Amino acid sequence: MLTDVTVRNAKPKEKPYKIADERGMYLLVQTSGGKLWRFDYRYFGKRKTKALGSYPDVSLYKARELRDEARKLLASEVDPGEVKKAEKAAKLGKLSNTFEVIAREWISTHLMTKSKANAQRSLRRFELYLFPKFGGKAISDISPPEILSAIRIIQNLNKTDTAKRTLQTAGQVWRYAVQTGRAERDITADLKGAIPNAKVSHMAAFTDPKDMGALLRAIDGFTGTLTVQAALKLAPLVFVRPGELRKAKWADIDLEAAEWKYRVSKTGIDHIVPLSTQAINILKDIHDFSGGGQFVFINGHNSNEAMSDAAVNAALRRMGYDTKTEITGHGFRAVARTLLHERLGIDPNIIEHQLAHRVPDALGSAYNRTRFLEQRKEMMQKWADYLGELKAGVKEISLKKA
Repeated sequence: MLTDVTVRNAKPKEKPYKIADERGMYLLVQTSGGKLWRFDYRYFGKRKTKALGSYPDVSLYKARELRDEARKLLASEVDPGEVKKAEKAAKLGKLSNTFEVIAREWISTHLMTKSKANAQRSLRRFELYLFPKFGGKAISDISPPEILSAIRIIQNLNKTDTAKRTLQTAGQVWRYAVQTGRAERDITADLKGAIPNAKVSHMAAFTDPKDMGALLRAIDGFTGTLTVQAALKLAPLVFVRPGELRKAKWADIDLEAAEWKYRVSKTGIDHIVPLSTQAINILKDIHDFSGGGQFVFINGHNSNEAMSDAAVNAALRRMGYDTKTEITGHGFRAVARTLLHERLGIDPNIIEHQLAHRVPDALGSAYNRTRFLEQRKEMMQKWADYLGELKAGVKEISLKKA
Protein backbone atom coordinates (compact mmCIF):
# COMPACT_ATOMS: atom_id res chain seq x y z
CA MET A 1 0.00 0.00 0.00
CA LEU A 2 1.10 3.53 -0.74
CA THR A 3 1.78 6.11 1.96
CA ASP A 4 1.33 9.84 1.70
CA VAL A 5 5.09 10.25 2.07
CA THR A 6 5.75 7.95 -0.90
CA VAL A 7 3.26 9.84 -3.03
CA ARG A 8 4.63 13.22 -2.03
CA ASN A 9 8.25 12.21 -2.73
CA ALA A 10 7.62 10.52 -6.09
CA LYS A 11 9.83 12.21 -8.70
CA PRO A 12 9.32 12.38 -12.50
CA LYS A 13 11.45 10.22 -14.79
CA GLU A 14 12.21 10.12 -18.51
CA LYS A 15 9.03 8.12 -19.07
CA PRO A 16 5.70 8.05 -17.18
CA TYR A 17 5.58 5.29 -14.56
CA LYS A 18 3.14 3.74 -12.11
CA ILE A 19 3.33 3.16 -8.37
CA ALA A 20 0.81 0.52 -7.33
CA ASP A 21 -1.45 0.84 -4.30
CA GLU A 22 -3.97 -2.02 -3.92
CA ARG A 23 -7.12 -3.44 -5.55
CA GLY A 24 -6.43 -1.93 -8.95
CA MET A 25 -5.51 1.61 -7.87
CA TYR A 26 -2.16 3.23 -8.67
CA LEU A 27 -0.42 6.58 -8.98
CA LEU A 28 0.67 7.57 -12.49
CA VAL A 29 3.67 9.90 -12.34
CA GLN A 30 4.05 11.92 -15.55
CA THR A 31 7.26 13.28 -17.04
CA SER A 32 6.03 16.81 -16.24
CA GLY A 33 5.78 15.92 -12.55
CA GLY A 34 2.00 15.60 -12.50
CA LYS A 35 0.60 12.80 -10.33
CA LEU A 36 -2.66 11.17 -11.39
CA TRP A 37 -4.77 8.62 -9.56
CA ARG A 38 -6.00 5.76 -11.75
CA PHE A 39 -8.11 2.64 -11.15
CA ASP A 40 -7.89 -0.33 -13.54
CA TYR A 41 -10.82 -2.75 -13.68
CA ARG A 42 -12.54 -5.26 -15.92
CA TYR A 43 -16.14 -4.96 -17.02
CA PHE A 44 -17.51 -8.12 -18.67
CA GLY A 45 -14.00 -9.11 -19.67
CA LYS A 46 -12.97 -5.73 -21.08
CA ARG A 47 -10.07 -3.91 -19.39
CA LYS A 48 -10.91 -0.29 -18.52
CA THR A 49 -9.34 2.58 -16.58
CA LYS A 50 -11.13 5.16 -14.45
CA ALA A 51 -9.54 8.49 -13.54
CA LEU A 52 -9.80 9.33 -9.82
CA GLY A 53 -8.31 12.82 -9.95
CA SER A 54 -4.84 14.27 -9.41
CA TYR A 55 -2.60 14.62 -6.37
CA PRO A 56 -2.54 16.74 -4.21
CA ASP A 57 -6.06 17.97 -5.12
CA VAL A 58 -7.27 14.45 -4.39
CA SER A 59 -5.52 12.95 -1.39
CA LEU A 60 -4.52 9.30 -1.07
CA TYR A 61 -7.40 8.77 1.37
CA LYS A 62 -9.95 10.37 -1.00
CA ALA A 63 -8.62 8.41 -3.98
CA ARG A 64 -9.17 5.17 -2.08
CA GLU A 65 -12.72 6.23 -1.26
CA LEU A 66 -13.41 6.86 -4.95
CA ARG A 67 -11.87 3.48 -5.84
CA ASP A 68 -14.07 1.71 -3.29
CA GLU A 69 -17.17 3.45 -4.66
CA ALA A 70 -16.25 2.22 -8.14
CA ARG A 71 -15.77 -1.33 -6.86
CA LYS A 72 -19.24 -1.25 -5.29
CA LEU A 73 -20.72 -0.31 -8.66
CA LEU A 74 -18.86 -3.19 -10.32
CA ALA A 75 -20.24 -5.57 -7.71
CA SER A 76 -23.71 -4.52 -8.92
CA GLU A 77 -22.65 -5.09 -12.56
CA VAL A 78 -22.61 -1.35 -13.28
CA ASP A 79 -19.74 0.19 -15.24
CA PRO A 80 -18.33 3.06 -13.12
CA GLY A 81 -16.98 4.70 -16.28
CA GLU A 82 -20.48 4.97 -17.77
CA VAL A 83 -21.83 6.34 -14.50
CA LYS A 84 -19.18 9.04 -14.66
CA LYS A 85 -20.26 9.97 -18.20
CA ALA A 86 -23.87 10.22 -17.08
CA GLU A 87 -22.89 12.37 -14.09
CA LYS A 88 -20.83 14.61 -16.35
CA ALA A 89 -23.81 15.05 -18.65
CA ALA A 90 -25.95 16.04 -15.69
CA LYS A 91 -23.37 18.61 -14.55
CA LEU A 92 -23.48 20.17 -17.99
CA GLY A 93 -27.15 20.97 -17.40
CA LYS A 94 -28.64 17.82 -18.90
CA LEU A 95 -31.36 15.95 -17.06
CA SER A 96 -30.73 12.45 -15.73
CA ASN A 97 -33.52 11.14 -17.97
CA THR A 98 -32.24 12.49 -21.27
CA PHE A 99 -32.19 10.16 -24.25
CA GLU A 100 -28.37 10.20 -24.37
CA VAL A 101 -27.92 9.32 -20.70
CA ILE A 102 -30.50 6.51 -20.87
CA ALA A 103 -29.12 5.20 -24.18
CA ARG A 104 -25.55 5.03 -22.83
CA GLU A 105 -26.83 3.38 -19.66
CA TRP A 106 -28.77 0.78 -21.70
CA ILE A 107 -25.76 0.02 -23.90
CA SER A 108 -23.46 -0.42 -20.90
CA THR A 109 -25.87 -2.67 -18.99
CA HIS A 110 -27.40 -4.70 -21.84
CA LEU A 111 -25.29 -4.79 -24.99
CA MET A 112 -21.87 -5.12 -23.34
CA THR A 113 -22.89 -8.54 -22.00
CA LYS A 114 -23.59 -9.80 -25.54
CA SER A 115 -21.41 -8.44 -28.31
CA LYS A 116 -18.79 -5.73 -28.02
CA ALA A 117 -18.95 -5.04 -31.77
CA ASN A 118 -22.74 -4.73 -31.66
CA ALA A 119 -22.54 -2.31 -28.73
CA GLN A 120 -19.98 -0.16 -30.54
CA ARG A 121 -22.07 -0.07 -33.73
CA SER A 122 -25.20 0.93 -31.83
CA LEU A 123 -23.40 3.66 -29.91
CA ARG A 124 -21.79 4.98 -33.09
CA ARG A 125 -25.16 5.22 -34.88
CA PHE A 126 -26.62 7.10 -31.91
CA GLU A 127 -23.65 9.47 -31.78
CA LEU A 128 -23.91 10.21 -35.50
CA TYR A 129 -27.65 10.51 -35.99
CA LEU A 130 -29.70 10.71 -32.78
CA PHE A 131 -27.66 12.37 -30.01
CA PRO A 132 -27.10 15.58 -32.07
CA LYS A 133 -30.87 15.85 -32.66
CA PHE A 134 -32.39 15.11 -29.26
CA GLY A 135 -29.70 13.51 -27.07
CA GLY A 136 -29.97 16.27 -24.44
CA LYS A 137 -33.76 16.22 -24.32
CA ALA A 138 -35.79 14.39 -21.67
CA ILE A 139 -36.89 11.09 -23.22
CA SER A 140 -40.49 11.71 -22.11
CA ASP A 141 -40.55 14.98 -24.09
CA ILE A 142 -39.44 13.51 -27.43
CA SER A 143 -42.17 13.02 -30.04
CA PRO A 144 -42.46 10.40 -32.82
CA PRO A 145 -42.06 13.08 -35.57
CA GLU A 146 -38.73 14.13 -34.02
CA ILE A 147 -37.47 10.57 -34.15
CA LEU A 148 -38.69 10.10 -37.71
CA SER A 149 -37.00 13.33 -38.79
CA ALA A 150 -33.63 12.02 -37.55
CA ILE A 151 -34.20 8.61 -39.11
CA ARG A 152 -35.16 10.20 -42.46
CA ILE A 153 -31.71 11.80 -42.62
CA ILE A 154 -30.15 8.33 -42.57
CA GLN A 155 -32.64 7.09 -45.16
CA ASN A 156 -31.85 10.03 -47.48
CA LEU A 157 -28.19 8.93 -47.41
CA ASN A 158 -29.34 5.69 -49.12
CA LYS A 159 -28.74 3.80 -45.88
CA THR A 160 -32.18 2.28 -45.48
CA ASP A 161 -30.94 -0.74 -43.57
CA THR A 162 -28.99 1.50 -41.16
CA ALA A 163 -32.09 3.66 -40.73
CA LYS A 164 -34.22 0.65 -39.79
CA ARG A 165 -31.58 -0.71 -37.40
CA THR A 166 -31.19 2.68 -35.71
CA LEU A 167 -34.96 2.96 -35.22
CA GLN A 168 -35.17 -0.59 -33.85
CA THR A 169 -32.34 0.05 -31.39
CA ALA A 170 -33.92 3.34 -30.31
CA GLY A 171 -37.07 1.35 -29.57
CA GLN A 172 -35.07 -0.88 -27.23
CA VAL A 173 -33.85 2.23 -25.39
CA TRP A 174 -37.43 3.45 -25.03
CA ARG A 175 -38.56 0.09 -23.66
CA TYR A 176 -35.69 0.21 -21.18
CA ALA A 177 -36.82 3.69 -20.16
CA VAL A 178 -40.34 2.33 -19.59
CA GLN A 179 -38.93 -0.51 -17.46
CA THR A 180 -36.93 1.94 -15.34
CA GLY A 181 -39.83 4.37 -14.89
CA ARG A 182 -38.52 7.18 -17.10
CA ALA A 183 -41.01 6.89 -19.95
CA GLU A 184 -44.66 5.85 -20.15
CA ARG A 185 -44.50 3.88 -23.40
CA ASP A 186 -42.36 3.04 -26.42
CA ILE A 187 -43.31 5.79 -28.85
CA THR A 188 -41.21 4.26 -31.66
CA ALA A 189 -44.07 1.76 -32.10
CA ASP A 190 -45.99 4.64 -33.73
CA LEU A 191 -43.43 4.64 -36.54
CA LYS A 192 -43.95 1.02 -37.58
CA GLY A 193 -43.85 0.83 -41.38
CA ALA A 194 -42.55 4.40 -41.77
CA ILE A 195 -39.24 3.15 -43.18
CA PRO A 196 -39.65 0.73 -46.12
CA ASN A 197 -37.63 -2.45 -46.24
CA ALA A 198 -34.26 -2.09 -47.91
CA LYS A 199 -33.81 -3.77 -51.27
CA VAL A 200 -32.14 -7.09 -50.60
CA SER A 201 -28.58 -7.05 -51.89
CA HIS A 202 -27.07 -10.51 -52.13
CA MET A 203 -23.37 -11.04 -51.57
CA ALA A 204 -21.40 -11.39 -54.80
CA ALA A 205 -20.89 -15.06 -55.59
CA PHE A 206 -20.25 -17.40 -58.52
CA THR A 207 -22.85 -19.92 -59.64
CA ASP A 208 -20.97 -21.27 -62.67
CA PRO A 209 -18.68 -24.24 -61.83
CA LYS A 210 -16.20 -23.08 -64.47
CA ASP A 211 -15.77 -19.72 -62.69
CA MET A 212 -15.40 -21.46 -59.36
CA GLY A 213 -12.69 -23.73 -60.75
CA ALA A 214 -10.77 -20.71 -62.04
CA LEU A 215 -11.04 -19.03 -58.62
CA LEU A 216 -9.72 -22.13 -56.84
CA ARG A 217 -6.72 -22.22 -59.16
CA ALA A 218 -6.12 -18.52 -58.51
CA ILE A 219 -6.24 -19.16 -54.74
CA ASP A 220 -3.65 -21.92 -55.13
CA GLY A 221 -1.37 -19.44 -56.88
CA PHE A 222 -1.88 -16.63 -54.34
CA THR A 223 1.44 -15.46 -52.86
CA GLY A 224 0.25 -13.60 -49.77
CA THR A 225 1.00 -14.46 -46.16
CA LEU A 226 0.68 -18.05 -44.93
CA THR A 227 -2.29 -17.01 -42.77
CA VAL A 228 -4.28 -15.51 -45.65
CA GLN A 229 -3.32 -18.35 -47.99
CA ALA A 230 -4.69 -20.91 -45.54
CA ALA A 231 -7.85 -18.87 -44.85
CA LEU A 232 -8.53 -18.53 -48.59
CA LYS A 233 -8.10 -22.27 -49.15
CA LEU A 234 -10.27 -23.22 -46.17
CA ALA A 235 -13.09 -20.71 -46.82
CA PRO A 236 -14.75 -22.54 -49.76
CA LEU A 237 -14.37 -25.93 -48.04
CA VAL A 238 -16.23 -24.96 -44.84
CA PHE A 239 -18.35 -22.03 -46.15
CA VAL A 240 -18.90 -20.47 -42.71
CA ARG A 241 -19.47 -16.76 -42.16
CA PRO A 242 -16.26 -14.72 -42.66
CA GLY A 243 -16.23 -13.48 -39.05
CA GLU A 244 -16.39 -17.05 -37.77
CA LEU A 245 -13.60 -18.15 -40.08
CA ARG A 246 -11.18 -15.40 -39.08
CA LYS A 247 -11.91 -15.94 -35.36
CA ALA A 248 -11.60 -19.74 -35.51
CA LYS A 249 -9.91 -21.03 -32.33
CA TRP A 250 -7.71 -24.07 -32.00
CA ALA A 251 -9.58 -25.01 -28.82
CA ASP A 252 -12.75 -25.52 -30.88
CA ILE A 253 -11.12 -27.74 -33.51
CA ASP A 254 -10.68 -31.49 -33.07
CA LEU A 255 -8.49 -32.75 -35.90
CA GLU A 256 -8.81 -36.38 -34.82
CA ALA A 257 -12.61 -36.27 -34.76
CA ALA A 258 -12.55 -34.07 -37.90
CA GLU A 259 -14.93 -31.54 -36.34
CA TRP A 260 -14.98 -27.81 -35.67
CA LYS A 261 -17.46 -26.82 -32.96
CA TYR A 262 -18.29 -23.19 -32.19
CA ARG A 263 -21.13 -20.85 -31.25
CA VAL A 264 -22.63 -19.01 -34.24
CA SER A 265 -22.19 -15.27 -33.67
CA LYS A 266 -25.32 -14.25 -35.58
CA THR A 267 -27.83 -16.65 -34.02
CA GLY A 268 -26.14 -17.72 -30.77
CA ILE A 269 -26.54 -21.44 -31.52
CA ASP A 270 -23.94 -24.17 -31.14
CA HIS A 271 -22.80 -25.53 -34.49
CA ILE A 272 -20.65 -28.37 -35.84
CA VAL A 273 -18.65 -28.17 -39.06
CA PRO A 274 -17.49 -31.60 -40.23
CA LEU A 275 -13.96 -31.28 -41.64
CA SER A 276 -13.04 -32.95 -44.91
CA THR A 277 -9.65 -34.55 -45.44
CA GLN A 278 -8.64 -31.50 -47.50
CA ALA A 279 -9.68 -29.10 -44.71
CA ILE A 280 -7.74 -31.08 -42.10
CA ASN A 281 -4.60 -30.96 -44.25
CA ILE A 282 -4.85 -27.16 -44.49
CA LEU A 283 -5.28 -26.87 -40.71
CA LYS A 284 -2.33 -29.17 -40.07
CA ASP A 285 -0.16 -27.03 -42.37
CA ILE A 286 -0.92 -23.82 -40.47
CA HIS A 287 -0.81 -25.46 -37.03
CA ASP A 288 2.99 -25.24 -37.02
CA PHE A 289 2.67 -21.47 -37.45
CA SER A 290 -0.21 -20.53 -35.14
CA GLY A 291 -0.91 -23.69 -33.11
CA GLY A 292 0.74 -22.28 -30.01
CA GLY A 293 -1.76 -19.44 -29.75
CA GLN A 294 -5.50 -18.93 -29.44
CA PHE A 295 -6.53 -18.23 -33.03
CA VAL A 296 -6.00 -20.34 -36.16
CA PHE A 297 -5.63 -17.27 -38.39
CA ILE A 298 -3.59 -14.67 -36.55
CA ASN A 299 -2.84 -11.02 -37.24
CA GLY A 300 0.81 -10.92 -38.31
CA HIS A 301 2.77 -12.72 -35.61
CA ASN A 302 0.42 -11.81 -32.76
CA SER A 303 -1.02 -15.17 -31.67
CA ASN A 304 -3.53 -13.44 -29.39
CA GLU A 305 -5.16 -11.38 -32.12
CA ALA A 306 -7.30 -12.72 -34.96
CA MET A 307 -6.71 -11.98 -38.62
CA SER A 308 -8.17 -8.72 -39.94
CA ASP A 309 -11.80 -8.92 -41.07
CA ALA A 310 -10.79 -7.36 -44.40
CA ALA A 311 -7.96 -9.78 -45.16
CA VAL A 312 -9.86 -12.32 -47.31
CA ASN A 313 -11.66 -9.73 -49.44
CA ALA A 314 -8.44 -7.77 -49.85
CA ALA A 315 -6.72 -10.93 -51.10
CA LEU A 316 -9.54 -11.59 -53.58
CA ARG A 317 -9.13 -8.06 -54.93
CA ARG A 318 -5.36 -8.60 -55.25
CA MET A 319 -6.13 -11.63 -57.38
CA GLY A 320 -8.18 -9.41 -59.68
CA TYR A 321 -11.69 -10.20 -58.48
CA ASP A 322 -14.35 -7.54 -57.93
CA THR A 323 -15.75 -8.12 -54.43
CA LYS A 324 -18.86 -6.10 -55.28
CA THR A 325 -19.93 -8.00 -58.39
CA GLU A 326 -18.01 -11.30 -58.53
CA ILE A 327 -17.08 -12.94 -55.22
CA THR A 328 -16.61 -12.09 -51.52
CA GLY A 329 -15.57 -14.10 -48.50
CA HIS A 330 -19.25 -14.35 -47.57
CA GLY A 331 -20.10 -15.40 -51.13
CA PHE A 332 -18.62 -18.86 -50.62
CA ARG A 333 -21.78 -19.67 -48.66
CA ALA A 334 -23.98 -18.88 -51.64
CA VAL A 335 -21.70 -20.85 -53.95
CA ALA A 336 -21.98 -23.91 -51.71
CA ARG A 337 -25.76 -23.58 -51.31
CA THR A 338 -26.25 -23.41 -55.08
CA LEU A 339 -23.79 -26.00 -56.33
CA LEU A 340 -24.41 -28.55 -53.58
CA HIS A 341 -28.06 -28.69 -54.54
CA GLU A 342 -27.96 -28.11 -58.30
CA ARG A 343 -24.79 -30.05 -59.16
CA LEU A 344 -24.45 -32.63 -56.40
CA GLY A 345 -28.14 -33.18 -55.68
CA ILE A 346 -27.86 -32.69 -51.90
CA ASP A 347 -31.09 -32.31 -49.91
CA PRO A 348 -31.66 -28.58 -49.20
CA ASN A 349 -32.51 -29.37 -45.55
CA ILE A 350 -29.05 -30.84 -45.04
CA ILE A 351 -27.43 -27.83 -46.75
CA GLU A 352 -29.39 -25.30 -44.69
CA HIS A 353 -28.46 -27.15 -41.52
CA GLN A 354 -24.79 -26.97 -42.44
CA LEU A 355 -25.20 -23.24 -43.11
CA ALA A 356 -26.46 -22.98 -39.48
CA HIS A 357 -29.72 -21.36 -40.52
CA ARG A 358 -32.66 -21.41 -38.13
CA VAL A 359 -35.13 -23.14 -40.46
CA PRO A 360 -37.87 -25.08 -38.57
CA ASP A 361 -38.93 -28.41 -40.03
CA ALA A 362 -42.50 -29.54 -40.75
CA LEU A 363 -43.01 -30.27 -37.07
CA GLY A 364 -41.67 -26.86 -36.02
CA SER A 365 -38.47 -28.26 -34.50
CA ALA A 366 -35.68 -25.74 -34.02
CA TYR A 367 -32.07 -26.14 -35.12
CA ASN A 368 -30.21 -29.12 -33.65
CA ARG A 369 -26.45 -29.06 -34.13
CA THR A 370 -26.21 -32.87 -34.36
CA ARG A 371 -29.10 -33.32 -36.78
CA PHE A 372 -28.07 -34.80 -40.14
CA LEU A 373 -24.52 -34.95 -38.78
CA GLU A 374 -23.61 -38.18 -40.57
CA GLN A 375 -25.16 -36.92 -43.81
CA ARG A 376 -23.35 -33.61 -43.39
CA LYS A 377 -20.01 -35.38 -42.88
CA GLU A 378 -20.56 -37.25 -46.13
CA MET A 379 -21.68 -34.04 -47.86
CA MET A 380 -18.64 -32.02 -46.74
CA GLN A 381 -16.21 -34.65 -48.05
CA LYS A 382 -18.16 -34.93 -51.30
CA TRP A 383 -18.08 -31.12 -51.59
CA ALA A 384 -14.31 -30.97 -51.02
CA ASP A 385 -13.74 -33.68 -53.64
CA TYR A 386 -16.00 -31.81 -56.07
CA LEU A 387 -14.05 -28.57 -55.56
CA GLY A 388 -10.84 -30.47 -56.20
CA GLU A 389 -12.25 -31.70 -59.50
CA LEU A 390 -13.36 -28.18 -60.43
CA LYS A 391 -9.87 -26.89 -59.67
CA ALA A 392 -8.37 -29.57 -61.89
CA GLY A 393 -10.88 -28.81 -64.65
CA VAL A 394 -12.32 -32.34 -64.63
CA LYS A 395 -15.89 -31.33 -63.84
CA GLU A 396 -15.86 -28.50 -66.38
CA ILE A 397 -15.00 -30.93 -69.17
CA SER A 398 -17.61 -33.49 -68.13
CA LEU A 399 -20.32 -30.82 -67.84
CA LYS A 400 -19.56 -29.55 -71.36
CA LYS A 401 -19.82 -33.09 -72.74
CA ALA A 402 -23.10 -33.61 -70.95
